[in-house]
Amino acid sequence: MRWLQLIRSHKVGPATFLRLMAAHGDAGQALLALPDVARAAGLRDYRPLDPLMAEREYAAGRRIGARLLFLGGPGYPPELAGIADPPPVLWARGRAALAGRPAVALVGARNASSLGLRMARAMAGDLGRAGHAVVSGLARGIDAAAHEAALEHGTIAVLAGGIDVFYPSENAALAGRIATDGLLLSEQPVGTQPRARHFPRRNRIVSGLARAVVVIEAAARSGSLITARNALDQGREVLAVPGHPFEPRSGGCNMLLRDGATLVRDSRDVLEGLPPLQAATRGEGTYTGQSVRPLPQADRPVTPRPDDPPRTGAPPPPEAGELSRRILDRLGVTPMAEDDLVRELRLPTERVLAGVLDLELSGMVQRHSGGRLSKPG
Repeated sequence: MRWLQLIRSHKVGPATFLRLMAAHGDAGQALLALPDVARAAGLRDYRPLDPLMAEREYAAGRRIGARLLFLGGPGYPPELAGIADPPPVLWARGRAALAGRPAVALVGARNASSLGLRMARAMAGDLGRAGHAVVSGLARGIDAAAHEAALEHGTIAVLAGGIDVFYPSENAALAGRIATDGLLLSEQPVGTQPRARHFPRRNRIVSGLARAVVVIEAAARSGSLITARNALDQGREVLAVPGHPFEPRSGGCNMLLRDGATLVRDSRDVLEGLPPLQAATRGEGTYTGQSVRPLPQADRPVTPRPDDPPRTGAPPPPEAGELSRRILDRLGVTPMAEDDLVRELRLPTERVLAGVLDLELSGMVQRHSGGRLSKPG
């Protein structure tokens, strides 16, 4: 319950959660330290989430048969655990084994063409029969077609809102079937209505779950391209179906191909680009709503750290205000890799990360996927 309380506390996102856990050992100690950390960052009268609110959310999830998955714990998707900013907790409903099955994400236009929908259905069905879970975001168009075609074999839908909120409403019946025969996942609190800011965060989970992301139809400016960029940041394969140069719904796919994405014509091209599946598979099961307890402290995941810079000839550690100034001096609106920031400052990694955490909590630094930092735009 303390993990849920910590991640739901004000200004604590996945990256901040992991840094607090790494610094303080467990969620209970992190919650105790959080007011002091926030005060040092300039936030007065800061209080973590009321534990009763976390208990209410947990009870609400249990009532609908959902289960909490904890990063580093049983049932957490192994591919997702390896991205730069994995959700510390996930709500899940459906078939347990799908979270551990090798997956391919199929994404594309909401206003898909009939040809695009046919491609999505054919590809999703073939990939499912070949043993892959098909991941998408439950949007209308390509997403819905892929889920529908893969449902009997195994599909994972990542929700932008709460695990009990199906958007768009026209896909509510499909979502209900996925909750029984497939798998629904969400990092948002139960009951959360999706907002614009939630969709990019959902997209990073879609790509993080998969070995590869296939874009079937996408305009030059679309959410599918955000998913593709996330996939590149996460080290996933990006594949795209080509389209006619005069078709706006193919503009994004053609741009991806121009920039080096793999061209695919059908599921065979996708399967040829993937490593072979392991012969052994995990047993099937259904989530029952029972909780998974956090791992013992020794088994909890920690955030990877770059090597500390050489200390020979380094200046003494700066005071907190001076460190914040130096960090902000090196950051702009264009995201910068955290490792590069550490190297430029030539200070111990833990010192720099503590300063970054203070600035994140105060809203002066924004964190992006792939461990990159910037000033708010």
